[in-house]
Amino acid sequence: MIVSNVWLNDRFYTADSLEIQVKFAKKKVPCWKELSTCCMLGSNAVFEDKQKKASKSSIHLRHCKGNPTEIALLKFMEITHQNVNNFRQKHHRIFEILFNSTKKYQLSIFSTFESDQDDRLLVVVLGAPDILIDKSKEIFIDDQNFALDEMWRRKVDKACLNFAKNGERVLAVCDFRLDPDIYTVDYYFQLNEKDEPNFPLDNMRFIGLVSMLDPPRVGVSDAVDKCKTAGIRVIMITGDHPLTAKAIAKSVGIITTETIEDIAERYGVNVSSIDPNVPKAAVVTGDMLKNLSNPELDKMLRKYPEIVFARTTPYQKVKIVESCQRLGAVVAVTGDGVNDSPALKKADIGIAMGIAGSDVSKEAADMILLDDDFASIEIAIEEGRLIFDNLKKSITYTLSSKVPELAPFIVYVIGNIPLALGAITILCIDLGTDLIPSISLVYEKSESDIMKRPPRNSKKDRLVNSNLILLSYLQYGMIVATAGYFTYSMIMAQNGFLPARLSGIRREWNSKSVNDLMDSYGQEWTYEQRKILERTSQTGFFVSVVMVQMFSVLVCKTRLNSIFTQGLGNIALNAAMIVEICLALFLVYTPGVNGVVQMCPLKISWWFMSIPFGIFLFIYDEIRKYFLRRNPNGWVRRETYS
Repeated sequence: MIVSNVWLNDRFYTADSLEIQVKFAKKKVPCWKELSTCCMLGSNAVFEDKQKKASKSSIHLRHCKGNPTEIALLKFMEITHQNVNNFRQKHHRIFEILFNSTKKYQLSIFSTFESDQDDRLLVVVLGAPDILIDKSKEIFIDDQNFALDEMWRRKVDKACLNFAKNGERVLAVCDFRLDPDIYTVDYYFQLNEKDEPNFPLDNMRFIGLVSMLDPPRVGVSDAVDKCKTAGIRVIMITGDHPLTAKAIAKSVGIITTETIEDIAERYGVNVSSIDPNVPKAAVVTGDMLKNLSNPELDKMLRKYPEIVFARTTPYQKVKIVESCQRLGAVVAVTGDGVNDSPALKKADIGIAMGIAGSDVSKEAADMILLDDDFASIEIAIEEGRLIFDNLKKSITYTLSSKVPELAPFIVYVIGNIPLALGAITILCIDLGTDLIPSISLVYEKSESDIMKRPPRNSKKDRLVNSNLILLSYLQYGMIVATAGYFTYSMIMAQNGFLPARLSGIRREWNSKSVNDLMDSYGQEWTYEQRKILERTSQTGFFVSVVMVQMFSVLVCKTRLNSIFTQGLGNIALNAAMIVEICLALFLVYTPGVNGVVQMCPLKISWWFMSIPFGIFLFIYDEIRKYFLRRNPNGWVRRETYS
């Protein structure tokens, strides 16, 4: 934040103009001495470094301690005065009222002034123009005091509006002297039970206005636009003047349409003559908010997609958060001051500023934004969605192998056929071949629609929902299981046991006393021969699951995009697929190891029996995703989008 303009002597001065700075420094501008005195003494900001002399160009780069407004005043005074610290040391602060959102001003009382013939205590006041102008009786123009009549009030209001329309924050500067017969250095200044001071505040002298510009950071507008595209509503709540708030909101894209005031100004008519249902944006002040009941506030938030709240109190910020929560929204609140703490605590997630944030706001928040950049929040949202998506993909892939693992036991019991997949082989899938690919899906990059889809329903759209289970079990899982049984049946058939012969022979197959079990061609099989064939068939089933799961992990790479759009840029996944095949080869063909895991070496041709099922799975899923993209509200998306 920097000081951009000064209104003094009923004239505007550009603060960053070198010519004006020289005039201020040489005190060639009337009333400048009084205004600079108030700004130097009213600001509590200090330079953190001990640099005594610094070039004007480097002053803005110096690190300071204090709130942004006071830091901006300090740096401006250092540029024009050159000796802010020395000036402060020659003055003694007796009493102080810190700025708060209720009073909207800060006040300090000083004594012992340099080259000052007036021994009365000086009161320096900085605050909101609309508050201080009501407490002022005089205005200081060209080194003379004038009564603050209606004409001067209009001029001050006009100056404030000019600043506010440009998105500048306006600070009024006032001072006055206390009666020396009553208020001395020994007087005990304090606030009463009603938080009011025990000295008068209705005879101030209005000196001028200082406007400050806090330009949005680069990337904030893009971040707000991305949030809107992602279905995230951005609401601005500030203590600034309504026009300042509206100008800033428009500059960053929070407000993109006309408010009712803009429409009235465009047509040159009164606001009351405009249909309130026409505008889609609104600026609501704290005074308006006071008179709104909870249902009325809820209705207003539903009515206006783009809304800004200005001149709000801490209580009103909480009230707005509660209203959003009543409407079913998950609310994130950002803030840096003490006044933001109640809203930060009330929100579903409070985000405090790490650099400019107060200790109180950081304690109340759930998260601290280290770089104080709103764009970082948008990045965090995108990263959160990516993590959620990738966890879903990993779970979908993992569950798809559960049907081929469970089906053999169901068919074993119901169909009375030899077991197609053993317990140890299942462990080899779960803890071996499936493990690394499922983890590698976490490293998948985001899909193109990740910040274009609306926020998920936190009460319905769980990490594992019915669509995901149906997709994993009844679609992917059934195809993988069918591929496994096809290879199992082919190996059995090539060795003499056709599918019809396998049905109902479970008891004889597993009986050690039966050593003459006949196959479909009349050949007799001993128990040991049958068990070798069983392990070979189970190995074929295992290999089929591994091969089709390689296609399964490819289709699980995306929830909506085609694999041809997404690409194969996930190096971790590519490596995992290679490791999966190598591990399967190791388990099947390594002597000693295959005996432990109860597998047997296979013919090379048996490895490729399941490939057509993998291709079918891949084509089926590409078609499914095509219809998901083509008809976002259709039956396919409703029933199969996980």
